[in-house]
Formats: sequence, C-alpha cells, structure tokens
Amino acid sequence: MRKICIITGTRAEYGILYNLIKLIEEDPDLDLQLVVTGMHLSSQFGFTKNEIVEDGFQIAKEVDVLLSSGTKSAVAKSIGLASIQFSEVLSDLDPDIIVVLGDRFEIFAAVQSALILNIPVAHIHGGELTEGLIDEAIRHSITKMSHIHFTSTEVYRNRVIQLGEDPSRVFNFGAPGLDNIRNLKLLAKDELLETLGINLKGRIFLITYHPVTLKRSQEEDFLELLNALNTYPDDTLIFTMPNSDPDSRIISQLIESFVAKHHNAHLFTSLGRLKYLSTVAISSIVIGNSSSGLIEVPSLGVPTINIGARQQGREAGASVIHCTNSEKGIRKSIEVALEGSFMNKSSQDILIYGDGYTSLKILEKLKSIKLDNILIKNFYDVDIK
Repeated sequence: MRKICIITGTRAEYGILYNLIKLIEEDPDLDLQLVVTGMHLSSQFGFTKNEIVEDGFQIAKEVDVLLSSGTKSAVAKSIGLASIQFSEVLSDLDPDIIVVLGDRFEIFAAVQSALILNIPVAHIHGGELTEGLIDEAIRHSITKMSHIHFTSTEVYRNRVIQLGEDPSRVFNFGAPGLDNIRNLKLLAKDELLETLGINLKGRIFLITYHPVTLKRSQEEDFLELLNALNTYPDDTLIFTMPNSDPDSRIISQLIESFVAKHHNAHLFTSLGRLKYLSTVAISSIVIGNSSSGLIEVPSLGVPTINIGARQQGREAGASVIHCTNSEKGIRKSIEVALEGSFMNKSSQDILIYGDGYTSLKILEKLKSIKLDNILIKNFYDVDIK
C-alpha cells in the first residue's frame, strides 16, 4: 500500500483538504497518515484537533510547535521547533509521499525536513501571489522543495513552471476548497442561526481578517475596518478569529473589544467548514482579506470585499471588490457590493478555480504517479524574450 501523509496546521487548511483526506482514507490501495500541528493544537484558536477527531479521522501524529505570544520572534522559533519534531515524526512514519497545502510556516518546516529525509512532497496551491505577506516567499520555497504540484488555475501552473519545475509534474486540477460546496448540504438559515446562537438583525456581514505580515503595524489598518463597520448598527456582523500569523493577537483583541461593545456583533473562534460555508451562503457580503473570499465565496454567489495587500496578486472574479485599508474606501465598497446590480453580477460570476472535483483528480494522480527517480529534479528553463 502506498502511504500518503497529509499534514494540516489550520482550520481553514483542514477544511480545504477534508475531501482529499476522506478519499485517501476510503481507498483500499492507500494508507492515510494524518499529522496535525499548528493552530489545531492551540486552545487560543479553538483546539480544532477535536473537529478532526469528530469527523472520524485517526490522527497518526501530533506536532505541537505553536508558541503563545504570536510575535515574529516566536514564529521564527516555532519554525525551528517544528523542523526538529517533523524530522522525528516523518522518520517514524516513513511515508511514500507527503501532501501539503499553501504557505504556512509550520508546513515550510515539515517540507524542509522531508527534503533532507528524501521523502517526495506533493504541494497544493503553489504558484499563487500574496504580495503583502511573508507567505509569498514561503510558498515559492515550498514549491522548490516539492516534487509534484497541484495548482488551482492555469496561470498558477505556468508560474510554477516559470520557477523551474518540470511541466510533466505540474497539474492544474483547480482549488480543492470548491469540493466542499459540491459535497456539503449546507445548513438552512434558521438551523444555522440556532446553531450559532444568534438573532439575525438586518443583513449579515461575515468578516474574516488576518494580519498583513510584511507591515509593521496591524492596529491602524484594522481600526479603519472597525470604524467602517461601526456605521452599520442595524446589520449583523459575524467575525471569525484571525489565524496564528505574527501580530494576530493584536487583531484578536481589537475584535473582542469591538464585539463586547456592539450588540449586533458576534465572534467565533472556529466555525468549521460546514458552518462557515453555510454562513457565507446567507451573508450579504464577505469582508476581509482571506483567500476564501477569492476562491470559495464567489462559488456561492456572494460579493467579496478584499481589503489591502494580503491577497494582492491572486486571480479574482468579477464578484470581488478590491479596496484600500481606509474607512472611506471600505464603506464605499460595501455600498457598491450591496447594490442590486452588483449582487446580480456576483450570482453569475464565472468561476476560475475549477469544477468541484479537484480532490478526486489529485487522488488519482497520487495513486498513479511513478515514484522512481521522482526525487531527482532538473531545472526546467523557460524561454525569456
């Protein structure tokens, strides 16, 4: 049996990988090795390891590397701790392939350990740009240490090839997060609100905002967003907690303070994939700087307001409004998004991230790809005009 090790460190990442994990677990020719790390093992971020267990998956190993302070220094130390622990975990599991997604620092540590241990790496969502983040460099570094690539668009496939990767190992199968929308039966509005324990007031604004890690100050920009939201007291504001990037604690504290003072605002540490997508489906707009606003949200016909530089460089459809980190710009974008003509355009947006069958395509490739000599990588030169 081919041993496939999937590594997950965040609630969002796990939600995207869920269908692939399930397919591997159910396949008689494959042996699933699930490793959890990062935010999954932190009470501050909802201890989402429990969600994985509740989904019925057996966790092979846990790698606890998240330091509580959330400073840049702490994150740098976490990478070092993760490298030490992943070298031991991967040596013990001895997988045939490890599968990782995206650009998180704990995933970077896992992949560099796999590189030294001669374990092939399959990387999902490579070739993308997030120009406001350290994730940009981490993602491209993971690409160079990986051997199989699953990109979400043809533009990103070409970029991975531009980085010198062999085109025969780079596959554009779309974004696996869209599989959830095809597979899940979303909660009805009344059932969702009862589950969340909130009373609906006016329209629903879903806010997911993460630190912009290349900026020195997070507080000033985020206060601009809160000031803009302060002008909508007759609408329901649903916040999700930011991830564990440097300075996330600053944003978390600002949200907690805002929610404590506004009866129409609610904060959830982790909604999970079903409640998150169900909330998107009944929202008037999604506001923030999460990649889900560019990938999953358009598939549900809901407008996205993408703030600032965090997602700068990613492909986006017509239902996404890009705006600056200013109260005036955010308020203007909200008003545009709420216009009937724009809402109609959002519902008819052309999807650029695949057809919702990505996980199945990745599964088949993981099963069929030959691993003989896969560790040998020759730099692929592209013509430069």
